[in-house]
Amino acid sequence: MAKTEQLQIRVTAAEKAQIKARARQANEDVSGWVLKQLLPTAEVRFQAFCETLVTSLTPRPDGLAEVGDFLAGINAETLLQAVAQPPRVDLEPFEANYLAAMIEQNCVAKETDLPVWLADIEPLPNPWFSSSLASSRLRLLTHSPPAFRSRNLFIDTILWESP
Repeated sequence: MAKTEQLQIRVTAAEKAQIKARARQANEDVSGWVLKQLLPTAEVRFQAFCETLVTSLTPRPDGLAEVGDFLAGINAETLLQAVAQPPRVDLEPFEANYLAAMIEQNCVAKETDLPVWLADIEPLPNPWFSSSLASSRLRLLTHSPPAFRSRNLFIDTILWESP
């Protein structure tokens, strides 16, 4: 995309030197480095979400919800770019499967191809239900989205609306 606009910001001499040094360390020009910091690519954002799933002290549902919101909020082309590569971190089986199900659900909804690396994620060996109430299991078994069911994850469709 052609760059047709200019943005000017005021910084101190020390801040400017620090920005230049960090861009040089990344082997990038200052403009490119600043843009990547302020407007990271979809792939960078996806990988950061995956890393957060491993390192965060935030409860698991919150981290997964953030990833889900991100995936639902991007178009098909950006989705393909974001998830072209598998996570660079080792996710626990639950997180890996939930992430794979969300990606698959979004790809289907946006009518785009699934990333090939999803096939490398083995479904959970035992069913996981989003509710511990025995009375809700039949509903979860029959109403979970296919991408989740195939991974032995049983969630309420109310929690997962198509993007």
